[in-house]
Amino acid sequence: MLIRIVRMTFKPEEVDNFLALFEATKEKIRGFEGCHHLELWKDYNEPNIFTTYSHWENEDALNKYRHSELFKAVWANTKSKFADKPVAFSSKKEMEVG
Repeated sequence: MLIRIVRMTFKPEEVDNFLALFEATKEKIRGFEGCHHLELWKDYNEPNIFTTYSHWENEDALNKYRHSELFKAVWANTKSKFADKPVAFSSKKEMEVG
């Protein structure tokens, strides 16, 4: 399983527009083949910083999404709202402490 984390800083005046976009597309993203989990997090102290946290079957599944028409449309709309460059990375769970 691949865990994808993308931290995005938005122009304050674009936050509501981003949230509307996410609301309109979240089920399509979550329903994309290979996506097993999707969350949207809001920074605790900075109301214009959001993070997506998603689980993908593997790197191929993530790449199929990243090359899809859905991603191209969503990302083009999302990045126009940024105040700063996003930070994205992929990880895998090494260990869980219960």
